[in-house]
Amino acid sequence: MKLSLLILILSVFLVSCTVEPQNSRSTAPSPSPAQAARAEPSPSPSPSPSPAMLAGPNAVPDDTRVVVNIPAFRMDVFQDGSLVKSYRVGIGTPEFPLPQGLRTADTVIFNPTWTVPDEEWAEEMNNVKVGETVEAGSKNNPLGWIKIPIGLPSLIHGGKAPAKIGTFASHGCVGLTNPQIKDFAMRLAQVSGTDLNEAEVDEYLQVKTQTKDVKLKETIPVELRYETIVVEDGKLHIYKDVYEQNTNTEENLRSVLSKHGVNFEDLPPAKQTELLNSLKSVAKKKEVTLDIPAAQKGYPAAVELDNGKAKQTRTAASNH
Repeated sequence: MKLSLLILILSVFLVSCTVEPQNSRSTAPSPSPAQAARAEPSPSPSPSPSPAMLAGPNAVPDDTRVVVNIPAFRMDVFQDGSLVKSYRVGIGTPEFPLPQGLRTADTVIFNPTWTVPDEEWAEEMNNVKVGETVEAGSKNNPLGWIKIPIGLPSLIHGGKAPAKIGTFASHGCVGLTNPQIKDFAMRLAQVSGTDLNEAEVDEYLQVKTQTKDVKLKETIPVELRYETIVVEDGKLHIYKDVYEQNTNTEENLRSVLSKHGVNFEDLPPAKQTELLNSLKSVAKKKEVTLDIPAAQKGYPAAVELDNGKAKQTRTAASNH
């Protein structure tokens, strides 16, 4: 009897040593969603989204940015969604087209130097050699008074003759006259919150051989668009397809009109015919403008349009 009891006690002891206690596992049970939420640290606030190309035809910014519509030869400065200044510009030739997409501007460079690129067109220039750095203020420097980098290989820069504004005028850049680029640089400083007054600008430009970089307080998006069909201030503008991208199509016309509350099929037959004929005739012109019944306002009309006709003197007053 004593031996049997001893064997029973020993058996119980052995079993208790080989069974893993339920709470001794190395992997803890999964918490409930509520427990997990309480245990997780609060996420950091999401950063503000980076600027992007605006979606849809003829999109109007609601922020601060520069918009260049290439076939319209037009550049607009928006501040907090309001158009504050417009410029007529020169664009890249078809062989060296102005690129499309979103760029940024963060620096204004006064009296820039120019390094001659290793390009066939540069080799054909007189008085300069490929790889040479042409000093600021030189008559052989095509950048003019000011350049604003917007991502290689493109710039917004001065140095253009008034006759070049509204034409093919560069090798992949936005071209302005010197007075235009001066005014634009000050507008860019203004909308970016940068402290830069006209007296300072004139001082920089007076010493034409001394390069001066001014960092903008805020980086400004520069949107390069290619829109040949635009509803602007309630009228339809059809621009020549300067880079031959097959944009002046009936499909594109219908899409733009629809975006602005006009159904092509609802237009009188005579108006439909006029619109379709204009898509063809604009190939021999720069622009055709048409009235569109019941169209929404669309993209804003130019504001204080600077067409580049101002006299080019380094101390000339800006358009402010």
